[in-house]
Amino acid sequence: MFFYYLMLILGALFVIAAVFAFIAMYGDKDYPLLNVGKSLGIFLIGFLFLAITLPSLKYVVLKEYDIVSGKCVIEIDSSGRSSEADFEMLDTDEMFTFRDIPSLDAYGKSIPYYCEVTVTKDHMFEISYKIYDAKTRKLILTSK
Repeated sequence: MFFYYLMLILGALFVIAAVFAFIAMYGDKDYPLLNVGKSLGIFLIGFLFLAITLPSLKYVVLKEYDIVSGKCVIEIDSSGRSSEADFEMLDTDEMFTFRDIPSLDAYGKSIPYYCEVTVTKDHMFEISYKIYDAKTRKLILTSK
């Protein structure tokens, strides 16, 4: 949820800053191409952030979540500086990504688990997960 709020706040700040920059340029009657380009770029990035986050705002504020459950496979992606855990739900063909890596004995396509992933109603943002043993349905691990 940290990244959701970060994107929402940055989107609002970028749009507001770009609007103030346009107002300042209009007041000075000075329109240098570089300043117009920077302001337009900042405005478009802010608008993109808001377009991604605002549709889910209702679900986040009202805590309206869906629980997607079923067999899953957990893949670890450590291509960059940080590592991520990708939860591939086999029943629904959905993929959810979490930044914290669950401490399990084994990962990969050959080791299926039963997972419950809590997401917003529009399935755009992940909230939490629970990992169960696929055969016994005993809780192995839960997110913070």
